[in-house]
Amino acid sequence: MARVRRTMSYKLAKLHDRRSRDLPFNAAVVEVEVDNPLALDSDEKIVAVRSIRNDPLGRLHSHHQIDEAQYRGGRAYQNDWERAERGPQAMDPTREHVDGARAREPVTESQRQAVLRLGRVERELGTDGTALVHDVLVLGLTMDQIGERRAVRTQRWSDYFARRFRECLDRLALVYGFATEASARRVQPRR
Repeated sequence: MARVRRTMSYKLAKLHDRRSRDLPFNAAVVEVEVDNPLALDSDEKIVAVRSIRNDPLGRLHSHHQIDEAQYRGGRAYQNDWERAERGPQAMDPTREHVDGARAREPVTESQRQAVLRLGRVERELGTDGTALVHDVLVLGLTMDQIGERRAVRTQRWSDYFARRFRECLDRLALVYGFATEASARRVQPRR
């Protein structure tokens, strides 16, 4: 039996699109460009899908309501909060059991630095600004929910909280070094 010759060429341009098309009915996703983890070039990018359903900062950034410096400042705050937080921890079964008492783990240097940065952020934002940023970035509340918690439910208060939150994001970008005073002073266009 004669061997069949293949006439089809195997070019890399005909790779399959591996992005998922099956999304849940209540999904809120946005396509973002990220660094390719498998790339040989360091500057190669790929398109990925990111969920913004429970991410108020990601939602604001994807709808172009905040800029890149504000977004990165908010993410840095979230990162510091996660590092500094020392909440309930799971038991480690590999450690020796001694009368049910656990020795307190020492504070790491990264936790200490995160607490120092959070202290500086609190001094820069003030008590109200810190509470607003915490409610949005850590608890994931919307402006309407923040108004309900503070017993003010009008649209005017929601607009005030949104404007104040953007001001706090500007200050976070300055504190974390993603913006300079000159770029923070420029007037942002109204949307």
